[in-house]
Amino acid sequence: MLKILKTNQPNFLNKLKTILDKRKFNQRNQSAIVKKILSDVKIKGDKALIKFEKKFSKIQTNTKKIKFSKDEINQISNKVDKKLKNSINIAFQRIKQFHLKQKIKPYKYQDKFKNKLSYNYSPIEKIGVYVPGGTASYPSTVLMNCIPAIVAGVKNIYLTTPALGTNVNPAIIYAAKKCGVKEIYKTGGAHSIAAFTYGTQTFKQVDKIVGPGNAFVALAKKEVFGEVGIDMIAGPSEVTIVADKYSQPDWIASDLIAQAEHDIFAQSILITDSKDLIKSVNASLKVQLNVLPKKNIAFKSISNYGLAIYTKTQNKIPDVINTIAPEHLEIDTKKNNKIVKKIKNAGSIFLGKYSPEAMGDYIAGPNHVLPTSGSARFSSGLSVSDFLKRRSLIKITKSGIERLGPSVINLAQHENLDGHANSIKIRLKRR
Repeated sequence: MLKILKTNQPNFLNKLKTILDKRKFNQRNQSAIVKKILSDVKIKGDKALIKFEKKFSKIQTNTKKIKFSKDEINQISNKVDKKLKNSINIAFQRIKQFHLKQKIKPYKYQDKFKNKLSYNYSPIEKIGVYVPGGTASYPSTVLMNCIPAIVAGVKNIYLTTPALGTNVNPAIIYAAKKCGVKEIYKTGGAHSIAAFTYGTQTFKQVDKIVGPGNAFVALAKKEVFGEVGIDMIAGPSEVTIVADKYSQPDWIASDLIAQAEHDIFAQSILITDSKDLIKSVNASLKVQLNVLPKKNIAFKSISNYGLAIYTKTQNKIPDVINTIAPEHLEIDTKKNNKIVKKIKNAGSIFLGKYSPEAMGDYIAGPNHVLPTSGSARFSSGLSVSDFLKRRSLIKITKSGIERLGPSVINLAQHENLDGHANSIKIRLKRR
């Protein structure tokens, strides 16, 4: 089960980093394949898109319809169970309510020279949302990616999910309809990232692409960044749980499993100052995994990447967490507040025994699209600001250029930019 690493071992941090690096994808060998896919879709459009979808999804179909019709959307949405619809509706309202608090107001001011300076915001015009299929087919992904865009004021949201020649998760279609998505497409993979980037006969070209995907999707997003915006390069999901002797072993084990069932490359880490807790959690993992529908995925994840970090005192825990910089962090100890004050690197933090990470995945309100693989050191979760463009407005007065211009001339000449300096000088010349 969980491998044990002790903070008092020699070179502990180096060993921890080696373990963390172990699961990161080596995508260099896939780069040439992805570039070929991007190029083909850019040139051949829908024809290439259908070819790659049939190849990678291993389907046999002659259909050329890669967009859901309005009738299909309505029919599929009607198949969703009423209880599930109600849960999606509750999640929609809670997520939207939280993100409404993130709305940013423009500001302006006038300095002592009566120069007028302001900062304005406007929504991105067109967004493409990628929603995985297969084992990772989640309506929650639709809500978390679309709602901050809605709050930001994005008018054109398009979505794609693998559904060509196969059944789609009806809840995804219902959630997309709930979010007012303009068009829903039926393909996945790196080729869909290309379609959003360049546009095809069917796909609308967008300004920014958001949403999780496999290694090929992540690499495709990385390749097209600059031609379009992207949210982040997300890797497999992860959770770090801090617990002590007062924690419930079964609850801790269940939260570790909840993360592990996402993906065989997901990582579940326990940090504790209790050796007995580690033993109890490992015992509980074996029992709970036996009855889990996705036990094969979760077992591989925990066996290959699961980790229990033992520390004699809780003083070292914040440093360990900040080194891991986890996507999700649960803190379930008697000294939660003392620990959380020292946390600098974490995507989302869950405090107390009644705050499992699963609440954040679906219904708490904050976004579940979070930085992974240590990128919480320099980035944050998806928010309304990710769908807004910022621009400054500058109006300098005659008095302003007369008083500030000489400093601009000095700086420009220091940087050997005489053209810059002259554009000020020419305005300061006495006629």
